[in-house]
Amino acid sequence: MAFRGWPVEAIEFFEGLEADNSKAYWTDNKATYERCVRAPMEALLAELAPVHGEGRIFRPNRDVRFSRDKSPYKTNIGATLAAGGYVSLSADQFGVGTGYYTMAKDQLERYRAAVVDDDEGPALQALVDRLRAADLEISAHDILKTAPRGFPRDHPRIELLRMKGLIAWRSWEIGAWLESEEPVARASAFLETAQPLMTWLDEKVGPSELEGVWG
Repeated sequence: MAFRGWPVEAIEFFEGLEADNSKAYWTDNKATYERCVRAPMEALLAELAPVHGEGRIFRPNRDVRFSRDKSPYKTNIGATLAAGGYVSLSADQFGVGTGYYTMAKDQLERYRAAVVDDDEGPALQALVDRLRAADLEISAHDILKTAPRGFPRDHPRIELLRMKGLIAWRSWEIGAWLESEEPVARASAFLETAQPLMTWLDEKVGPSELEGVWG
């Protein structure tokens, strides 16, 4: 099925879920979720797959075992792409991201070594600057308040050293454009622009080599 956009019912579904995050609401509106939320996401992922790899949609249920918030359902639909992309839709925004969301200990060691390297570090900083100039947000899920142990607080790339992951992200406010093929165009353009960051991470950091660590 070709992607034709998300109907307004998808946004209304999430607005209702935010107001009533309960099993009763989910059960009563599951058909709307499947038809108006999940099916379009599957179609969008299929459009992106030839270039960015197969997609996988996250389950809608939240893991509440260690959370004070016991709301059972996520108020967005999110999916990953095999080549490293991430796509999300909520009642407020459509967003696309890429990069290393978190890093294992050995990945962090390689990342920090590259950041302080006299050649690789400036190259990464220049790349980050270019992506920010293109209106991409460069950040991390977890950022230290100060320099990591063993690194000077006044290092010229201290911002990058404090990050425990490295991601590019861009989001757009909800609008009528969602009911068209525009989300595919915006996601594709973002992923193409951000690809150099993913390439740098794959080449300089790579997957963890620690036993039992995924990614």
